[in-house]
Amino acid sequence: MENRDPSQAFKLCEQMELLEFPDKFVIRSLDSPHQSFSIGRSDGNIDTQIGDSCSGSPSKVSKIYGVVGTIQLPSGAHVLVITSRKEVGTYLGSPIFQVTSMKFLSCNEALKLSTSQEKRVEAYLMTLLRTVESTPGLYYSYGIDLTLNLQRTFKLTEERASKPLWKQADPRFVWNKNLLEELIEWKLDPFIIPLIQGNILSLSLHMLSPLYYLNLSLSLSLSLSWGFQTVQFTLKDSPANITLISRRCNRRLGTRMWSRGANLEGDTANFIETEQLLEVDGFKSSFLLVRGSIPLIWEQIVDLSYKPQLKITNHEDTPKVVERHFHDLTQRYGEVMVVDLTDEHGDEGKISTAFAAEVQKLSHVRYVSFDFHLHSGNSNLDNLQLLYDQISEDFEKQGYFFIDSEGKILAEQKGIVRVNCIDCLDRTNVTQSYLARESLNSQLRKIGALSFTECISKFSDIYEKFKTLWVEQGDEISLEYSGTHAMKRDFVRFGKQTLPGLIKDGMTGLSRYYLNNFHDGIRQDAMDLISGHWSVNRNGPSPSQRNGFEPLSSYLPVASALLVGGVTLTSYSLHKAGQNTPKLVSSVVWAGLTAGVMSLVKANGRQFCSRPRLSHLL
Repeated sequence: MENRDPSQAFKLCEQMELLEFPDKFVIRSLDSPHQSFSIGRSDGNIDTQIGDSCSGSPSKVSKIYGVVGTIQLPSGAHVLVITSRKEVGTYLGSPIFQVTSMKFLSCNEALKLSTSQEKRVEAYLMTLLRTVESTPGLYYSYGIDLTLNLQRTFKLTEERASKPLWKQADPRFVWNKNLLEELIEWKLDPFIIPLIQGNILSLSLHMLSPLYYLNLSLSLSLSLSWGFQTVQFTLKDSPANITLISRRCNRRLGTRMWSRGANLEGDTANFIETEQLLEVDGFKSSFLLVRGSIPLIWEQIVDLSYKPQLKITNHEDTPKVVERHFHDLTQRYGEVMVVDLTDEHGDEGKISTAFAAEVQKLSHVRYVSFDFHLHSGNSNLDNLQLLYDQISEDFEKQGYFFIDSEGKILAEQKGIVRVNCIDCLDRTNVTQSYLARESLNSQLRKIGALSFTECISKFSDIYEKFKTLWVEQGDEISLEYSGTHAMKRDFVRFGKQTLPGLIKDGMTGLSRYYLNNFHDGIRQDAMDLISGHWSVNRNGPSPSQRNGFEPLSSYLPVASALLVGGVTLTSYSLHKAGQNTPKLVSSVVWAGLTAGVMSLVKANGRQFCSRPRLSHLL
């Protein structure tokens, strides 16, 4: 095993210039002006041999910060570039940037010759590209690969570490993997930036070593920024940093309701690797957790009801799907322990029972069922101690990755806890934060920052900021999957549900209902397009034809107006009717029409919702 300094990695072009000519776009590195390439505005063809072929002056020159990749649509190519960014901190000595805006450069002169049907399709696809431009939670670094956790980073060989970042990266977590193919084909390595989607949050503090000699008077300095949070504490003179990095997998990318369960390869929706990194006194420690949808083939199709029915598909390959999923986890992380937080009754109980039956066939995987709502409900986070008592022995054996100031590996994480509920958002985040706290206590005790009788929760200021990290992390993951902030934030922050938190959860639930029913079809299509799960086929069906019908969602405002008008007129006519028979008949007619519209909408609930048009559900 070779140890290495991860900061000594292949570095990308950091400052770039976009020059717009009538016939081409030219992208040139400001760090190394000889490094450049052009893209034809009419055909999207890339040319790395520019030389003096650019005649005249560019019509516009602007600064960009990276080339995210290219995508082909029926009318031509589109190039996605980073137009603004912000530095949000450092990771192992390399600056980290969050993407704050992106823009597609269109190379589609052929659109002028398209038919009206082709233009309609292109207009819809352009709507998807605009959705992609506003994708939240994208991070990158020019000097280090963010897709690899600390344990994997320190096991890289010198040969691999000297290669371009895209060759070092874990392809599961490269958000723009599909977009990079053409740049890779043209060997434009200095311009190829692997982006991760997820979040990166950091807590900086000064800790006493050992902490139990501390005079508990604290000097606090606070600095916050969205996306990468930095909080500085002064306890003495020994600095420490806690960083959370969540990496969202691209294999089954999607939205909350349109991407559920697993595909036949065993890839699950909302699969995320979260790393809690501790740096103190030259020591570095890393603890990993993963989450992901229940790896069965199941769905929960929106139909205007508040809680659509869960439906398990009895596929003959279901055992293989589960086996493939956990084989992949075992190969990557070692021993796997599953913590299933779903309810034991109702629809959740059915899917939980089916999941347990399949996992228990695998001798190398431990399955633990913990009905979160039954045991914790809206009461106290400390009730998770009941879960921890069940798993503590195996949890502590799995351990964490630990290296000293010279880069010598002192301990490795030998396994992983896979946590899930139904969405893998709210209950999952609460439970992961609890396990992360227990691991952090163990790490701080190992380096002498805590005594064996102490835990971080005894130091309220530090603990509050630690919990804030997990709240913000849960919010960002939830925003990317469901479109809203997380629920049950109070559990992490205060250890129990509060009335204001309950009200916020109610508002979040309503927001999720609206987005899931009336917006997420477009978001799902945008993700399918950008991740390569749907690709352009000029001879194939158009997006509007692919599901076999023209969606009825465009008629929803009319149906809503009819319902509101019908109820209003029925109420008004009943109020005026009294003993007047004609008016009473009018009231009955309006009530009947209203009931008819309601029945029509209910019977066609799925068709009235925003549905993906590019690809069928698995």
